[in-house]
Amino acid sequence: MLRQGPLPRFLHGAIEYVVGVLLIAAPFLFAFESDAAVAVSIVAGVLLIAVAASTEGAGSLIDSIPISIHLLFDFALAAVLIASPFLFAFSGESAPTALFLIVGVAHLLVTIATRFKPTDAAAKAR
Repeated sequence: MLRQGPLPRFLHGAIEYVVGVLLIAAPFLFAFESDAAVAVSIVAGVLLIAVAASTEGAGSLIDSIPISIHLLFDFALAAVLIASPFLFAFSGESAPTALFLIVGVAHLLVTIATRFKPTDAAAKAR
């Protein structure tokens, strides 16, 4: 289930923190008109930061979520972000629709490209 992509797990976590902050700030930066878009963006951002901060690994604050659960969360979040404009009826508003589609696809690609298993040298160091 855990694949060996080119992106280190630490970088994956750092990207998630940045994207989480972007999602929280996006309704104010891009003047979302839809209340649903505002709510989904803020909730997704908070969840993303919380999961990144709680997952086992170097960039985590507490090590309480296993990597396999984090991986499932990443795929589910990407799917929800991509579907949100259509599920929550704000696809007529271009700014949040574009943001959610771009962030959802980018999150999916980052997740696929991440090396979740530690390298042999890192595993031996433990």
